[in-house]
Amino acid sequence: MLPAEFGALFAGQYGWGAGLLLGLMIGSFLNVVIHRLPIMLQREFQAECAWFQGQPPVEQGRYDLLTPASACPHCQTPIRWYQNFPVLSWMALRGRCAHCHAAISFRYPLVETLSGLLFAAAVWQWGGTAVTLWAWGLLAGLVALAFIDLDTQLLPDKLTLPLLWLGLIANLGAAFCSLQDAVIGAVAGYLSLWSVYHLFRLLTGKEGMGYGDFKLLAALGAWLGWKMLLPIVLIASLAGALFGGALLALNVLQRSQPIPFGPWLVLGGMAALFKGEVLLQLWLG
Repeated sequence: MLPAEFGALFAGQYGWGAGLLLGLMIGSFLNVVIHRLPIMLQREFQAECAWFQGQPPVEQGRYDLLTPASACPHCQTPIRWYQNFPVLSWMALRGRCAHCHAAISFRYPLVETLSGLLFAAAVWQWGGTAVTLWAWGLLAGLVALAFIDLDTQLLPDKLTLPLLWLGLIANLGAAFCSLQDAVIGAVAGYLSLWSVYHLFRLLTGKEGMGYGDFKLLAALGAWLGWKMLLPIVLIASLAGALFGGALLALNVLQRSQPIPFGPWLVLGGMAALFKGEVLLQLWLG
């Protein structure tokens, strides 16, 4: 049972506004995850390599999602609390560090704005219910994964695997589909891209995607059920092909350069989350 205050806050006429504000704050934290998690994984990898080689690990100091405090990536000047308001601080600073005036990436307000809009959309669709809470968890994970994949072409297990298990837990109460559909969706999501990967490698001798894509689609299957897998993959493939084709036509991308598939799976998953029944009706029709 959810507290009555939660329903009152997010179920009213302006509940979407509360969702927007919460999403903006969550988006600010997601920026930390997107920036720091790949660095944390790299440090773990380096420590493991040193251990296997019998070498002492390099002392680098504590580095996680909480420590050290946020600072300018260029001059390392700590960011004050009043410079850390989502979107507004970036606009007030005109996209530059207050100390060294180096440019601050537009990605930071983009992630915050996108998270705010997605959280507001979830409230608009499901109101002050437990389904909204679950949807927020899924959306936050998908936003982080999409931007990490864009930056590094990695979909970390530290995000994809917990997201898969959370999807199964959410559907213990049939939040988005039955538990049976969720389990089948997780298995079918993984095996479908796994099969495509190995068939492509057998025919061409090249790797067409990474194992993180398998796990991400498995997670989406766990959340949304096996019926949504085909619409998700179709949307992801079409969007990725159009985007890649446009970059090739503009000579921004070379044919030998890989394009991360994760963001397009995220796009398909979000479409299925909000408009899954419509997509199924279009497909079946």
